[in-house]
Amino acid sequence: MNISRSFLVIGSLYLLVGISLGSYMGGSGDHTLAPVHAHINLLGFTLMTVFGLAYRVIPGLADGMLAKAHFWLHQIGALVLLIGLFLMMSGQVAEETIGPMFPVAELAVLLGAVLWAVNLFRTVR
Repeated sequence: MNISRSFLVIGSLYLLVGISLGSYMGGSGDHTLAPVHAHINLLGFTLMTVFGLAYRVIPGLADGMLAKAHFWLHQIGALVLLIGLFLMMSGQVAEETIGPMFPVAELAVLLGAVLWAVNLFRTVR
């Protein structure tokens, strides 16, 4: 698995989704999903692009289990969080129903970030 390439490719897909959602909101004048748009662009495109570039530029960072765990925790946490936020903000699912999954998804993203930081501190000397 090429961690750098995976982050960059998936980040580019989030960019397309984010731009599409932003274009829809701009055209319709309905900005209800603005928080979803912001999270897609930040968690999806921006962070994944930064991670992908860092894994490409810093030799050894992509080696080992920390990088793989970081990748999967971020992917799962971000996807669950973004889908849940979309469903809640669009009114398709009540906050009381979907709300309990947010802390779990956020914890996955946070744990991935912790693994990223540990890996970075160990690798960059």
